[in-house]
Amino acid sequence: MRKYEVAFIVHPDIDETAFKEVQDRVKNWISEVGGKVIDIDLWGKRKLAYEIRKQTEGQYVLFNAEIPPSFCANLEHNLQLHESIMRFMVTRVTETPPES
Repeated sequence: MRKYEVAFIVHPDIDETAFKEVQDRVKNWISEVGGKVIDIDLWGKRKLAYEIRKQTEGQYVLFNAEIPPSFCANLEHNLQLHESIMRFMVTRVTETPPES
């Protein structure tokens, strides 16, 4: 298992229940393959740098998770197909060695 950051932007007009369902769905995708979500950081609604699907705002979410490397392509595919997710990014977290 490797550590990854999974960041995604959710459509700003969905209600709180649907927003929670999107988070739960992503969390379930990760846990179904044996991964685990370490931390969920909700950044809230923020202004976008440029318009995405005629929207100027989005709800930002950041997951810190341990995911099998073989599942990353499937996770990206699932995120891309989800209607409420406007953008996403999956990044591997590398540990920096301590300074001597």
